[in-house]
Amino acid sequence: MTGKTAFRWQLQMFRKSLKKKMKVQALKKFLGDRAFRDCLLITCGDNNGAINYHLRGRGGDWSWAEFENENRADMEELLAAPVYLLDKATCRLPFADATFDLLVSIDVHEHLARPELLAAEFFRVLKPGGLALVTTPNGNERKPVVRLKRWSGLDNLEYGHVRTGFDIPDLEALLASAGLTPGRSGSYAKFFTEFLEWVINWTYVRILNRRHRAPGSGIAPSSLQKLQAVKKSYRLYSLLYPLFWAFSQLDRLLFFSRGYAVIVEAEKSDG
Repeated sequence: MTGKTAFRWQLQMFRKSLKKKMKVQALKKFLGDRAFRDCLLITCGDNNGAINYHLRGRGGDWSWAEFENENRADMEELLAAPVYLLDKATCRLPFADATFDLLVSIDVHEHLARPELLAAEFFRVLKPGGLALVTTPNGNERKPVVRLKRWSGLDNLEYGHVRTGFDIPDLEALLASAGLTPGRSGSYAKFFTEFLEWVINWTYVRILNRRHRAPGSGIAPSSLQKLQAVKKSYRLYSLLYPLFWAFSQLDRLLFFSRGYAVIVEAEKSDG
């Protein structure tokens, strides 16, 4: 697979995504116009490098780390840079103390048996005054689509999760226990987006990829080979995408509610 091919399919999929685009928009909104020199992005599966590519576009010298090995080669080809493989048991980051001005963690802690180990590593590798920006699924088990996922068999095992996620107070407490000072928080992907994501993921897991997929191996095509295996269905999805996007915009009516994904920033004190 050539670099041009990797570039095309990964960014093409991102352009037709719902939640991933919301995720990047939310992260960029939190970061605003602030400039960071040394930056680190940590992910845990469900990532082919497109999110990395878009965050790198805002500037800074980025390093990449990933807890799952399956898509790491595709990520490295797209980014033309190494992606460090992390161990879920130790959560050790292969970087010196006080290396980064900015650390972004995307949907990682819910995959870990001991998420506090990773939070402690955030504190270690951040410079004094450095910022951690962390997203996770909302851990509220009572939310309607969370219940729908369990009912339909898309439980934590299917997503590779140890737990459903963290609500904002839980995530703030986790980061504070590591010595970081929580700041702003927010959420994205409310009912209409999450419901669509459930429909799309259920269709992929239970129908399109049933013969070739093991539990925990991903809820969407995560490689060019997997994408080509469902290319006809993906072409139909692409044609319908404008309708899906328009439906997801109904989330704006739910301004009073917390979304199905949360985001918290936390700072390492200068003192």
